[in-house]
Amino acid sequence: MSGQKFSFNFPGLYSGPGLYSGPGLYSGTAFLIAVLAFGYATQAMGDDACAPTLAMSDVHFTEMQPPRLSRTWSAVVAVDASRCAAKATGTFEIVFVREKETGPDLEFRERFVWRAPSVKVQVDFAADEAVQSYRIDNVTACDCGG
Repeated sequence: MSGQKFSFNFPGLYSGPGLYSGPGLYSGTAFLIAVLAFGYATQAMGDDACAPTLAMSDVHFTEMQPPRLSRTWSAVVAVDASRCAAKATGTFEIVFVREKETGPDLEFRERFVWRAPSVKVQVDFAADEAVQSYRIDNVTACDCGG
């Protein structure tokens, strides 16, 4: 951004002497107040919320299990909640893309609860289904540690 100059033009924001000089003053002032309020609210939310770091390991997909003819996908989710308050907990989702032998691929989500230091998660699939891909999404924030 070095060398760039920015100018802001608020027509009617100030159009001469007097406290109120027409509708331009009100709309420009309202816009400026809205921008400042949004900035303050965003900063305040950032001060009160932290987020844990989640990482998957030990991912496993079992062989078909009789009598239900299902398979189980499982993983261990490591939770680094060092920025969070003691004993913090929250939720997260794993987004799966499921392959099926006789149907189209399907994206779906499963919700789980996180807590440090780790959680084991599992999802059942039919015998003719497989996991094409998976990822962590929508991790809830936590109160920051002191």
